[in-house]
Amino acid sequence: MRESFVGFAIGIASLVVAGACPVQAKDYPEKPVRIMVAYPPGGVTDVLARVFAQKLAEGLGGRFYVENVPGAGGEIGTGRAAAAPADGSTILFIAPDFLTVPLLKTKAPYDPIASFDPVTMVATSPGVISINPSLRVTNMNELFSLLKANPGKYSYATPGYGTLPHLANEQMLRLSRGLEVIHVPFQGIGPAITSTIAGHTAILAGGAPSVIAPHVKEGTLRALAITGSQRSVALPTVPTQEEAGVPDWNAGFWGGVMVPAGTPKDIVGLLHQQIGRIMRQADVRERLGTLGFQPIGSPPDEFAAWLKSEYARWDEVIRKANLKVE
Repeated sequence: MRESFVGFAIGIASLVVAGACPVQAKDYPEKPVRIMVAYPPGGVTDVLARVFAQKLAEGLGGRFYVENVPGAGGEIGTGRAAAAPADGSTILFIAPDFLTVPLLKTKAPYDPIASFDPVTMVATSPGVISINPSLRVTNMNELFSLLKANPGKYSYATPGYGTLPHLANEQMLRLSRGLEVIHVPFQGIGPAITSTIAGHTAILAGGAPSVIAPHVKEGTLRALAITGSQRSVALPTVPTQEEAGVPDWNAGFWGGVMVPAGTPKDIVGLLHQQIGRIMRQADVRERLGTLGFQPIGSPPDEFAAWLKSEYARWDEVIRKANLKVE
């Protein structure tokens, strides 16, 4: 993840909110607002959406409710949100798959850039690369040396084909270093962790520090690096990607808020202001911190520019790696 966003924390967002022009959407919301989550209940994106749904309802006096529409890597729910009326009655909480899934397919029901208007980047969380302790390596350079000496022998687990951990490791291992490592996709991070602990896969790509830390403490996983520029409180001895010598590895989680393209700008501005207000609340910051998230709160134009940049970057990785889903 680009450091410009990781460093754009809640303090800056507060200044943006405080200095923004008053929005005119005085009657918003006039009807219940659906917060679409294109993943099953209980996942990272769902948890974020529910935190903000309650607070938006309290702040704006309307009804904000979460609707989970999972399937096809988020494609089904996101496509449905893209087709919704652009009147502020539908909000979409997104994760990295929002950008990458359409790039893997010849036809998708939405365009990440054209079908939506950005509201804000809500939060980020570092990713972790870890291994089964049976591998006699203690850092990333030693891991690269082991993989280079044993082409095709080792495998790495991810939460799924085309997920950010998959694409980031294709870039880091195969495209950047020419390493032959077998990718084993799972349906979520839980099964990927189980596989790596059992030794079926040697390497685990993905998982937030708060999720990986208990297994590191128990000695069933060894963490080698985390994304981002700061060490994690949950894994304080694990080096950052720069410290580990892998500045090109970008597998952290991020969550954002979008609305259907054409939604009135005053509604977009109001939502951005309200989300910034919510992120300044102590209980929300504590809740996000417990989950391992760093609040962001970027303005819509900056979030839009970042999404376009990320979309182009992962498009290049997918094309070079010849990845596709039929």
